Amino acid sequence: MSWRDVTVVDACVRRDGRGGSPTAVTDDDPAATDADRRAVAAATGTSHAAFLGAMRAPDGGWPVRFFTATAELSGCGHGTVAAQAVRLTRSALGELSDRQCTGGRTFDTAAIRRPVGIEVWFDQGLVTLRHPAADERAAIVAALGLTADDPHPTDAPRIAAPGAPRMLVPVRDRSALLRICPHLGKLTAACQRFGLLGCFVYVPPVGDRPGAARMFAPAIGVDEDVANANSTGGLAAHLLDMTGAQTVAIEVEQGDTLGRPASVLASARRGPAGITTRVGGLAVVRGGP
Repeated sequence: MSWRDVTVVDACVRRDGRGGSPTAVTDDDPAATDADRRAVAAATGTSHAAFLGAMRAPDGGWPVRFFTATAELSGCGHGTVAAQAVRLTRSALGELSDRQCTGGRTFDTAAIRRPVGIEVWFDQGLVTLRHPAADERAAIVAALGLTADDPHPTDAPRIAAPGAPRMLVPVRDRSALLRICPHLGKLTAACQRFGLLGCFVYVPPVGDRPGAARMFAPAIGVDEDVANANSTGGLAAHLLDMTGAQTVAIEVEQGDTLGRPASVLASARRGPAGITTRVGGLAVVRGGP
């Protein structure tokens, strides 16, 4: 099947508009199969593709579905940034506040025109956290190929689930982050065994300096992600959980090893039901593939 009017968006670019995660965005076709949708990412040279529904769901949200070349995703943070940026560009508005329906969940979104692109925020919802079991942790650490000097001295791996669970693995510094060369076959097997989306390896933010991270998700067909917004939200929840604060706000730089510098913003807040998060990024809509 031929998809027309596919737009490629650089999602979660740096503040000067550089880099970002290329994401295909197009109107969904009810006649398309999931195999057709999976083919869009490969055809456009992007890791992810977003499909915009034509009619609101009964709860008022606009349906958006996300696919990689191998699977449909229950959610996609940088894909949401891209999808909402395209929706704003199709209007004459300077700002668009709306709701999106993805993976059975409907949540608030906001898109705002800025001088270097479109700033998008979305409510990630409740993030659950747990400590990994010993065998779970050992399998992921081995697959990452971490040395004895790489782990962070005061932080420990955590499982964060803003929807799909993923392991957050802290390392000592940016040089340790850059050295990581995972065994993708072992990482795929470990993630499939323990039901993980992937592994988010990070250096925590310190003061005004942003954190840094790399996301590996070969089990869903993405060996390394340019920007993973949902994992950044999970990290914000984890960092808040480690403190007695009521809120925390972070910025995490990603994508440098892939030549696509990216940046994701996230905030976390304690509430009666647990920790909820809000995630954002800047998008540049650049047209066809």
